[in-house]
Amino acid sequence: MEVTSVVQLDQTKAKDECLNLSLRPLQVSDVDDFMVWASDEKVTRFCTWEPYTNKEDGLNYIKNKVVPHPWFRAICVDDRPVGAISVSANSGNDKCRGELGYVLASKYWGKGIVTRAVKMVVDTIFVEWPHLERLEALVDVENVGSQRVLEKAGFQREGVLRKYFILKGRSRDMVMFSLLSTDYQS
Repeated sequence: MEVTSVVQLDQTKAKDECLNLSLRPLQVSDVDDFMVWASDEKVTRFCTWEPYTNKEDGLNYIKNKVVPHPWFRAICVDDRPVGAISVSANSGNDKCRGELGYVLASKYWGKGIVTRAVKMVVDTIFVEWPHLERLEALVDVENVGSQRVLEKAGFQREGVLRKYFILKGRSRDMVMFSLLSTDYQS
């Protein structure tokens, strides 16, 4: 009986965190919250960047990359950033597609937060960017949690791209996921 109570409390807490979930621009003043996940080796394992080791580098990243980015948002619980999500636009013949990326502090893993954040992006991105026909995400084959996030958010798994990407000195197999504007019903 006690185990059931704990599980129910954990599920209620996770639902509460999702209810207080919002997306907003990440700001320079968020650097301390940013450093929580950006310096965590568990979080950055599948990221293209190494864990940040000092606040100055984090500030520079936010100022020079995040602030000018066309669609980069903090994933917030109670307006406090616990992760980030972005859509990177393509240009020219590739402007019909954008790439989704996200990261979340390990403390919040397994609570449905990123799945909800991805759904929130999908609810707006095809409206904000009407030229966008395809939203795609590349996920390392070993990143099973991220694959589940995309599946729960309605993305289709298209296949494995073998030796597609060099990540931290090793060529990696990546799984391609996509969601088309025609798949999404507002």
